[in-house]
Amino acid sequence: MKLLSLGMFVFAIDTLAYDELQHKHAWRFASNGRIGAKDAIQFVGADLETISLSGSAHVELADGRVSLDQLIEMAAEGEDWPLVDALGNVLGNFVITAIDERHRHFLPNGQPRQIDFGIDLLEAPDAAE
Repeated sequence: MKLLSLGMFVFAIDTLAYDELQHKHAWRFASNGRIGAKDAIQFVGADLETISLSGSAHVELADGRVSLDQLIEMAAEGEDWPLVDALGNVLGNFVITAIDERHRHFLPNGQPRQIDFGIDLLEAPDAAE
């Protein structure tokens, strides 16, 4: 089952399934100091959207190491990628800004049975226009 795709990489049970998706929308305001009164603020515009994915890859279900390596290669290219949800909605173009890993429950050969991961994405609006 496809959860989300970033470029040609598909987040799914057999690749890398996330447990949580956090989508942040923010807006910017500039402040202007005033004498004898609270600062005035003015709406400046929308900030770039951020999306954070977190989850765990288990060796019994999929080789999360291979999938994480693919995402690390994509991040190192510095390119933006279209992000599409399971319903086919295009969320925009995003770059990978960070990938965190935590290896747990090791097998006798040193391979982790579980890799907890976090992936941070940042909107790249210029590419989508």
